[in-house]
Amino acid sequence: MSTQPSKTLQTFPNPAPERDYHIHMQVPEFTCLCPLTGQPDFARIVLDIIPDKKCVELKSLKLYMWSYRNEGAFHEKVTNTILDDLLKALSPRFVRVTAQWYVRGGIYTNVVVEHHKRGWKPKPRVDLGQFDPAQPAAMGG
Repeated sequence: MSTQPSKTLQTFPNPAPERDYHIHMQVPEFTCLCPLTGQPDFARIVLDIIPDKKCVELKSLKLYMWSYRNEGAFHEKVTNTILDDLLKALSPRFVRVTAQWYVRGGIYTNVVVEHHKRGWKPKPRVDLGQFDPAQPAAMGG
């Protein structure tokens, strides 16, 4: 596999397609360029996916995210493009992309886009209050 930025999202077969399960991924160092000023924009991208037949391979996801580093893009456009590319690669039951953009001009911007596969009905949520899905897993005791 390449170590250069790439727009190709590689996949692998879902190991448990009979079950709805939630894959939560965070990209804390996403960067692209402001299309008006050329200045860097920084974001934390959060992906929440309930896969169907395919899952995204993590190294390809990292290289995909890296591919935006030198591209100009408005926050809303890049967030929607990430969703569209995940839909094309995975056709998941559910996907949500949350882009939490760091301050620019005194304004924080959050862009949230999501897609539900036609005909898919989510099961009732089970609250596991001891886990904060917005935080990475803690290691150790």
